[in-house]
Amino acid sequence: MDYLITAYGAVADGVTNNRKAIQQAIDAANEAGGGRVVVPTGRFLTGALVLKSNVTLHLGTGAWLIGSLDLADGIDFAAEFDDDTENAGWTGGCFLFARHAENITIEGHGTIHGQGDTVFYDDNADNGLHECPKNVRTPAWERPRTTFFEDVENLTVRDVTFRDAAFWTLHMAGCRHVLVDGVRILNDQRGANNDGIDPDTCQDVVITNCIVKAGDDAIVVKNTPPMAAKYGACENIVISNCVLYSHDSALKIGTETANAIRHVVLSDCVFRDCSRGVGIWARDGATIEDIHVHHVSGNTRHFADCPQREFAPRWWGKGEPVFISATPRVRPSSPLPGVIRDVTFDHIWMTCESGVFIAGEEDAVIENVDIADLSLTQRVQGTQRPALFDEQPSVHGVYEHEIPALYVRHGRDIRVSGTVRREGEFRAFPLVETESSERVSVNLRER
Repeated sequence: MDYLITAYGAVADGVTNNRKAIQQAIDAANEAGGGRVVVPTGRFLTGALVLKSNVTLHLGTGAWLIGSLDLADGIDFAAEFDDDTENAGWTGGCFLFARHAENITIEGHGTIHGQGDTVFYDDNADNGLHECPKNVRTPAWERPRTTFFEDVENLTVRDVTFRDAAFWTLHMAGCRHVLVDGVRILNDQRGANNDGIDPDTCQDVVITNCIVKAGDDAIVVKNTPPMAAKYGACENIVISNCVLYSHDSALKIGTETANAIRHVVLSDCVFRDCSRGVGIWARDGATIEDIHVHHVSGNTRHFADCPQREFAPRWWGKGEPVFISATPRVRPSSPLPGVIRDVTFDHIWMTCESGVFIAGEEDAVIENVDIADLSLTQRVQGTQRPALFDEQPSVHGVYEHEIPALYVRHGRDIRVSGTVRREGEFRAFPLVETESSERVSVNLRER
């Protein structure tokens, strides 16, 4: 049965707050045992909405669901946490919310608008390059996530367009049996904290046929401390047939690693103008293992920073196509960063402004990494010269270093084969550099 939101009093003028009307439609569908809540053509402003079991939220063609940025209209989803200030980013509330539910679907060819375009602005902090993170009119702790879905079983998000998230876009925490298919996420590519898709401590997730544009990570598989304490490992994640743009990583695994992350596959994707291609971070303990990436093409860039500004002074990444890092966030209070092992890459064809970076520590050796059929072209594509290694967030931070095609520190059983074309300044750097590593086998041919 369909529940048309206009039948409950919703007004498509882009000004009236329709929270009460739309929530009534959702509640009615749920109480009837399930149904489809329909958002018709028009622009509907609303405060936060609670999605419920067995309810489909359907956005018709030309429908816009616009999330209010007023804190009073949001949902404080972190209120039940023991300490919602323990980790940065748990404040600000959310727009679309569900917790401890099942069989929820968001579908249709309409648009969910987070109004991030009213939050981010260019203050020209990089002196005319227009590459660094934009400034914000609203601090991070007041910007709502577009969605937060916790402990939802059988969650489907299909065909909809998300635009201009003010903070994370699609955040799924402790969810199981998740399908994200045919979704477009079109965020400001210079907006800090506007991640595309965040499977956080989830199990059995398929993300496919998506286009994601973001300033922050396009897709980031993580295990945050509050969710890890409730739901355990993050595992069984499949990502395929996507086009990913990001001024951070196209695919990130970590940095939050409060429990295991394992069994992740990414294939048949294109990365465009990303600060990093695939990044794997261990920072908070636990194990990252059984990660496989294949058939990826595109480019990575080194974008300008604005270190003189306190808010979001720089991007993470300097153009690395592959980045694998196990190192403490800070010393001496950090735990051991964790374990990264059993990782494969094959058929990776990238134009990049840095090289493959694999770096652990004496007490966090990166083990059993196989990179085959690698084809890199190291070429300056923008405004920045190749001169920096970037291990943020960590004790190492950002520091000057030559840029080889492959760098390995504290690795064991590392195998890399393929071809490299080095242009311009890259020709002056070593092809390969290793430190404190065992059984590193390299077969890189220059072309």
